[in-house]
Amino acid sequence: MSSTKTKIAEAVLVDTSILLEATDEARSHHLAARAFLERRTRLVFPAQVIREFLVVATRPVSANGLGMELLDALENVREFRRLIRLLPEEKPLLSRLLELLTTVPCRGKKIHDAHIVAAADVHRIKMIATLNTEDFSLFGSRLTIVTPAPL
Repeated sequence: MSSTKTKIAEAVLVDTSILLEATDEARSHHLAARAFLERRTRLVFPAQVIREFLVVATRPVSANGLGMELLDALENVREFRRLIRLLPEEKPLLSRLLELLTTVPCRGKKIHDAHIVAAADVHRIKMIATLNTEDFSLFGSRLTIVTPAPL
């Protein structure tokens, strides 16, 4: 009997940009983001991504948001959670973030991205899906950045 190893799909952390793109039909990569979420397996996200999604989804369009009602945005979160596993927030996350910030200098909004990278690191996830590749370019040596659509 021959032994063959089946390669298990690697977990992919989904960034907020993918969720926003999948939600807003007017965005240029809407279909690619939806297809990515519907076809990929082993998708994960930290609670921070949900918080970021809710902030942008419920912010007025005039302030670069989606202008959604909170109940509609929460329904979207429920749908995303059917496709994407929520990573538990653990005690080592803060210490990993603080350690990361000593090795990769960040300021301002980049610290949000560092927190997502720290969450991936704590959970041993080596791949992040985003449409904002520049946001994670500082951390490229720590993980692989994938995008569901050509940029």
